[in-house]
Amino acid sequence: MEIYGMVTGKAGKSGYGSASTAEDVTHSIDAKHLTAIITGGTSGIGLEAARVLGMRGAHVIIASRNTKAANDSKEMILQMYPNARIDCLQLDLSSIKSVRSFIHQFLALNVPLNILINNAGVMFCPFQLSEDGIESQFATNHIGHFLLTNLLLDKMKSSARESGIEGRIVNLSSIAHTYTYTEGIMFDYINDPDRYSEKKAYGQSKLANLLHSNALSRKLQEEGVNITINSVHPGLITTNLFRHSGLGMAVLKAMSFFLWKNIPQGAATTCYVALHPDLKDVTGKYFADCNVTTPSNFATDTTLADKLWDFSIKLVESLP
Repeated sequence: MEIYGMVTGKAGKSGYGSASTAEDVTHSIDAKHLTAIITGGTSGIGLEAARVLGMRGAHVIIASRNTKAANDSKEMILQMYPNARIDCLQLDLSSIKSVRSFIHQFLALNVPLNILINNAGVMFCPFQLSEDGIESQFATNHIGHFLLTNLLLDKMKSSARESGIEGRIVNLSSIAHTYTYTEGIMFDYINDPDRYSEKKAYGQSKLANLLHSNALSRKLQEEGVNITINSVHPGLITTNLFRHSGLGMAVLKAMSFFLWKNIPQGAATTCYVALHPDLKDVTGKYFADCNVTTPSNFATDTTLADKLWDFSIKLVESLP
């Protein structure tokens, strides 16, 4: 990501840049034949992505921990677009039980699945363990989405096979993936409060999102499956993710105000990667400002990605 492009909004090779909005990058795209799940689609860029996909005709399933907020979001979208197809299902990504329950609810709808947007997340939380005994940022941002994606893969594969339409998975990562622990992923001390740093733990979880994308991309290509998976950095956006960040972040924002995006701009890269026809067959990439960019060395380490995959599988299988 070039600072000049971020500040000026100058378009990159894709024809879009930091100033592009979610509506801009999906202009004239007809998504009526698509069904999409968006986690955390009740506020911020998740809600904007749900709105824009709904506006373009996609059947959108908003997956959220807060069912009232999800239904309020649905009503808001329907007031704007009465013909939009929006459903809401309860999902708490910090709970393995809730993820499995969501899968049962979704499969009961008997609809295809073409797009999965793993958007929800928590940021800079004080140390705490999930109900499954996993550090909360790692549990919510990575493990929950890792399990959700794996449990939805068969549905995505069958949808792609039967329809001939490419399936797309979008993992919301962050430039914060570059600020993590010394070893990248602190496998032996994920739940150690003495080694915990709220900011490095967040960076670790965002690195995990990238590594998950890259490992799964390789596996899907080896299978010859018509599904792509890519990671995105949405940009610096003021959302409720920053509720734990305090005075330090307020000062940083004041000093770097020219780099921050509004919510329609923040949702652009997500919607671009999820819908744009130019990205057919593009997989295992990292996008920012609607253009491919280079992540950290950790993020491209295939050995680390495979180790995280095996670690995540064993962790999930060890839980009741």
